Amino acid sequence: MSMILRYLKSSWKALTLVVFLLIIKVIADLTLPYFTAHIVNVGIQQGGLDSVTPTVISVPLFNQVKEESSATDQKLLDDIYTFRNDTFVLDSPQNDLETVFLQALSAIGMGSDGQQAPESLKRQAALDQIRQDQKELGINLNARQMRYIGTTGLAMIGISFLSVAASILVAFFASRIAADLGKRLRADVFAKTVSFHQREMNQFSTASLVTRSTNDIQQIQQSSVMILRVVIFAPLMALGGLFRVLTTNSSMTWIIGLAIIAIFSVVISMFTLAMPRFRKLQTLIDNVNRIVRETLTGLPVIRAFTAKEHEMKRFDQANEALTKTTLFVNRAMSAMMPAMMLIMNLTTVLIVYRGGINVQQGNMQVGDMMAFIQYTMLIIMSFLMLTMLTIMLPRASVSATRIKEILDTEITLHNSDTPIPFNPVESATITFHQVSFYYPKADIPALCDISFTAKQGTTTAIIGSTGSGKSTLLNLIPRFSDVSSGSIKIGEHDIRDRDIKELRSVIGYVPQQGRLFSGTIASNIAFGDRSVSEEQMASAATIAQASAFIAEKPEGLQAPISQGGGNVSGGQRQRLSIARALAGNPKILLFDDSFSALDYRTEQKLRQQLHEAVSETTVIIVAQRISSILHADTIVVLDEGHIVGQGTHQKLMQHCGVYQQIAQSQLSPQELKQYE
Repeated sequence: MSMILRYLKSSWKALTLVVFLLIIKVIADLTLPYFTAHIVNVGIQQGGLDSVTPTVISVPLFNQVKEESSATDQKLLDDIYTFRNDTFVLDSPQNDLETVFLQALSAIGMGSDGQQAPESLKRQAALDQIRQDQKELGINLNARQMRYIGTTGLAMIGISFLSVAASILVAFFASRIAADLGKRLRADVFAKTVSFHQREMNQFSTASLVTRSTNDIQQIQQSSVMILRVVIFAPLMALGGLFRVLTTNSSMTWIIGLAIIAIFSVVISMFTLAMPRFRKLQTLIDNVNRIVRETLTGLPVIRAFTAKEHEMKRFDQANEALTKTTLFVNRAMSAMMPAMMLIMNLTTVLIVYRGGINVQQGNMQVGDMMAFIQYTMLIIMSFLMLTMLTIMLPRASVSATRIKEILDTEITLHNSDTPIPFNPVESATITFHQVSFYYPKADIPALCDISFTAKQGTTTAIIGSTGSGKSTLLNLIPRFSDVSSGSIKIGEHDIRDRDIKELRSVIGYVPQQGRLFSGTIASNIAFGDRSVSEEQMASAATIAQASAFIAEKPEGLQAPISQGGGNVSGGQRQRLSIARALAGNPKILLFDDSFSALDYRTEQKLRQQLHEAVSETTVIIVAQRISSILHADTIVVLDEGHIVGQGTHQKLMQHCGVYQQIAQSQLSPQELKQYE
């Protein structure tokens, strides 16, 4: 969770405000039971009298109190009470008077039994004497009682509103903090993911990366809201509640301890059962996402081979595993709440039972018992929230660990500390020198000791059988992967000494499969350089033989392109991909078997216009068809990762057996003779 704490540092002001608001809420919630006790004890039972020291007392009762008091107390009473209008009126209240009146009035009301009675009974007897005396004096006791209850009730309403306002503000700020956390996590995970190269991508499946970027971050975000609302509130509430309970009646605190033990027993049981499933849940979600993605991207193949039932069965198995695990976890969590409510209700019954005995014995007042119940519920709820937090935290921790794995993954391709910039007049000649390349965890090299030169202004073709390493070789130039040994130079400098972004800005790359993005034709052609003009886009489209079908669309260059280019044909996607590579006028053009979706006539036109338009550009073409590379300045023949021939078509037909086999398998003897 240290990663989450680092991300929360930037929200320290909002976090401080949340803590302040939670403290206010704790104080407000702990104050309400105190007022409840006073309404019951003072407002209802004591008729609004909160002190046994009367402000007004009749002459007979005053004299009785003096008779039950010591000489010192009698002098004190004479000093602070003034005879006025046939009554004695209190001039200056003193704390000592409480004890004097409590002892005297309880003795008057209870007689000799008052000496052995509990203090609460003494107090009630004393207050009864005062109420009876004031009633005889004509004081409106009901008005005073209602005034006390109304004042205390208004105070409780105000405190309740304060608690509600604090809760709303805490929820508001906690949600904002968590949303900001999720936003920055998603941004960082996405930025890190798009910086991954093949070696890093092999560590995570695409489905897992999608799940981690969405479901896992959402889990962290939701958990963060609960953590922010509970992690400060629950401990403060539990400690404050315990303090209040001890000051109310410590003889029943064992009931709270018993309830907490019962809660922890239930939670530990649920924790033991559900936690292994929590860890498994995210992996099962990854698996479902992987199968869904494979199915959706492979629908044409699935339909062609009538494999729908097989894929449905495969999905059902993954879905069933996820459903069973989710149901188990949800059922376990659902069973927890009734168990907790049972514990809370039994605790309330036990408190009422013991409290009733204490009230009957005079050791406790009814209002104190009610306050004790409320404090106990607050304490139990606090521990319940903490235990629920311990259940949420491991699941959030699993998600955080999965996110951290992405963020902590070391990128294998690094920029040079002192990158060498491209000189505008620098040569774009590409030189391979004893290049070898191993895929991760591979024992056999995909490329071995590759050396050749692709000069600026020339076309170099790479050909070979399937799996010979053609695309691998091409992908090393823009540093999609780095060489295992040897070097690749553009001009006089190793490409590893260049800035990666600048390196790729001078390269136009056309992959095997034309990949388009949702938007328009113009946005796809200008994908690599947003500053290109419409004239440049039109020129690139003309060279790529795409201008004809673009002109057929009413919107022209602004015609919409759906996700993945689903609303255009394969050949159109390929031509737009070529136009995209040409639009930025790159110094180097890389074609990875990019003409395979084009018919022979279109390919001929494209190659002819390409030769005229990019005469100063270094062009490297990977091809399967001999016809696509016959006129290349240099043809490099690969076989199982080794160069087995270099030269022109005529030279290779004379000296390279592998090239001869490829040519003879694709061209008739008449065509071969034509190209001699």
